[in-house]
Amino acid sequence: MALPRRRLGSGGPEITPVGFGAWAIGGGGYAFGWGGQDDTASISAIHRAIELGVEWVDTAAIYGLGRSEEVVGHALAALPASERPLVFTKCGMVWAPEQPTAFPRRLLAPESIRRECEASLARLGVEAIDLYQFHWPDDTGVPIEESWGAMLRLREEGKVRWCGVSNFDVALLERCERVGHVDSLQPPFSLINRAAAAELLPWCVAHGTGVIVYSPMQSGLLTDSFSAERVAAMDADDWRLGSPDFTSPRVERNLALRDALRPVAARHGVSVAAAAVAWALSFGAVTGAIVGARSPAQVEGWFPAGRLTLTPADLDEIAAAVASSAAGSGPSRPPAPES
Repeated sequence: MALPRRRLGSGGPEITPVGFGAWAIGGGGYAFGWGGQDDTASISAIHRAIELGVEWVDTAAIYGLGRSEEVVGHALAALPASERPLVFTKCGMVWAPEQPTAFPRRLLAPESIRRECEASLARLGVEAIDLYQFHWPDDTGVPIEESWGAMLRLREEGKVRWCGVSNFDVALLERCERVGHVDSLQPPFSLINRAAAAELLPWCVAHGTGVIVYSPMQSGLLTDSFSAERVAAMDADDWRLGSPDFTSPRVERNLALRDALRPVAARHGVSVAAAAVAWALSFGAVTGAIVGARSPAQVEGWFPAGRLTLTPADLDEIAAAVASSAAGSGPSRPPAPES
């Protein structure tokens, strides 16, 4: 069975509810790395996702300092043109090659955006980027209006098909929208990080902006096999070791919430990971979820979320588990549909 599709905002492409997230396949060796990763396994994971019906891949220039885009490019090149997924990528995090582990600059100067776009096109081996996104707001003083104008010019030139942003707040979205329509927003969103549901999702609904959420499994915490032992065994350059969500006291609360998902997942015959992704997709504003994988087996674990609809009783049970675990913050249940 093919996955259903949802329209990305008012004028974007139709996409499957789940997309392949390529952050982790960038590997390690930089500030936001995930430790060692085999490129052959990464390509196999991408191909497995496409075989199952996933129709888009999300990556970024910063993932592995270009490595993730290169791996995605190799995966695309091995496929017939008719089977290639849409490719989404991001710019605006600029690194110094001589200091790979230093934190990148958040730079959205027009000339830098153009350079990054050309480099991403080359690494991906495509003629146009289907969805190009600002990864984070600029922190160098460039007015966002200038940055967004540069993005829209790339679309006019045919280098980009749709334009989006990631990690923007409502104030920045408003400023971009006055220059030209924002096709999509990419915020973090999971059962643990629920903040986007308060203001961002309603804004996107009101303005015809699609939403593709990232980290719906909270970087692995909301999966069946995650444990404190897994944290202890992580590579030294895995960024998660420095995240408060992976250390006490949060990690215990987060894993308690994960455990509360097990009965819901069992009722539907799916993994905890799939149930967690389905929860994010249950919010009507969410067009799709970016779900990472480092192997075909991980893809097979979360893929059923693309067709899973949680019942009102499931959502009530999950909201109660959020309250009892005290994990994370933000709305714990999608708003009830208007009568």
